Amino acid sequence: MTLTTPANSPDSRIGAVHDTPEAPVGEVDPRIDTSHGTESQWQLIRRRFAKHRLAVISLWVLGLFVFVAIFAGFVAPNDPGDVKARYTYAPPQALHFIDRSDDGWSIRPYVYGYSVEIEPEALRRTFVIDEEKKIYLSFFKRSWEYKLFGLIPTDIHLLGPERSRDPFYLFGADRLGRDMFSRLVYGTQISLSVGLVGVVMSLVLGVIIGGAAGYFGGWFDAVTQRAIEFLRSLPTIPLWMGLAAAMPSDWSPLQTYFAITLILSFLGWTELARVVRGRFLALNGEDYVAAARYDGCSHLRVIVRHMVPAFTSHIITAASLAVPAMILAETALSFLGLGLQAPVISWGVLLQEAQNIRTLATAPWLLLPGAAIVIAVLAMNFIGDGLRDAADPYAK
Repeated sequence: MTLTTPANSPDSRIGAVHDTPEAPVGEVDPRIDTSHGTESQWQLIRRRFAKHRLAVISLWVLGLFVFVAIFAGFVAPNDPGDVKARYTYAPPQALHFIDRSDDGWSIRPYVYGYSVEIEPEALRRTFVIDEEKKIYLSFFKRSWEYKLFGLIPTDIHLLGPERSRDPFYLFGADRLGRDMFSRLVYGTQISLSVGLVGVVMSLVLGVIIGGAAGYFGGWFDAVTQRAIEFLRSLPTIPLWMGLAAAMPSDWSPLQTYFAITLILSFLGWTELARVVRGRFLALNGEDYVAAARYDGCSHLRVIVRHMVPAFTSHIITAASLAVPAMILAETALSFLGLGLQAPVISWGVLLQEAQNIRTLATAPWLLLPGAAIVIAVLAMNFIGDGLRDAADPYAK
C-alpha cells in the first residue's frame, strides 16, 4: 500500500517552501553574494573610495594643485620676481573669452586694461579697470625664460598678452608691482614639495621604529615609548627658533628651511609610530603571522610580506592627513619669520605681505594665498577621510 500526501495538505506546502533546486555541480549558488570575491583589496578600496564624492572632488582639486606645482613656469604668465613699480597694487583683471564688437562677437581671450586716478584726499595714485582698453591674450605665448622641471630651458607659457609690454595681472599686483598669480603658482611648488618631503621622512621613520617596537617588544619597546613621550613634550616654536638661529649664516633660505624640515621630520614620526606599534601588537597574535614564523620565515619577511600589507591603507590615510599639518606648519612659521624668507616664494612668505592695514583696506587680493592654503588643506583632509572610510571595503 502506497501513502500519498494531498497536494493541498500542510506537509506539502512546507515541503514546497524548503525544497529549492540546488545549483549544478561546478557553478556558484545564485543565492550567495560573490560580488566581493573576485576583487583584490586595492580594488575594493578604490571602489569604496569612488563612492565618497567629496573625496573624489578633492582628489581632482589636489591633482590641479600638483599640476600647477610641477608646471609652475609654464602656468605662470609673468616672472614672479619681476618688479614693476608702475603697477604697484594694481587690482586683479577678470579674464574674458567672448569678444563683442560692432561686427559681432568672437571667441578670443582678453582682459581690460588700467587707467590711473589720483585720490584727492591722500594724493595717492590708484589703478582702476578701464573697459575701453582691451588687452588680448594668446595661448602658448613666448615670454620670459625658465627651466621646465628645473632642467629644460624654454620660454613657452600657457597664456600671456599678445604684446609683452601690456600689463596682465589675474590676481593683481603686490607693493612692488609683482604678479600675485605667478607668485602664488611658484608658492604652490615650494609649499607642497616641503610638505611632502617632511611627511615622507616622518612616514619612513614612523613605520620602521613603530613596527620594530610592536613586533619585538621588550626593552626596545619600552625605550621607544619613553623616547616618543620625551619628543612629544618638546615645545615646537622655541625649538624652531633655536634651529633657525643655529643654521649656518651662509646657507640660502631654501637650504635652511629644508634642513629644519628634515630635523623636525625626525620629531614628527612619533604619532605615526604609536599607531603602527599598536597595529603590530594586534597582528602578532594572528594565526597567519604565527604560521609564517613556524614556516621558517625571517623577521623581515614576516613584517614586510605579512604584517605591513594588512594595514597599508591605514598608513596611507595617516600620511594623507599629515601632509596638510606640515603645510600649515610651513605657512605659520614662514608667516612668523622663522621659516622660509624672501626671495624664496611660499604661501607663508606671500602672507607676510598682508601684515598691514592697507592690505585689508585697498589690496585684499594679497590674502589669496590664504584661500589657497584653506582649499589645499580641506582637499587633503577630505581625501584622508575618504581613504579612512575605504580602509574597510566590506563595511556598509
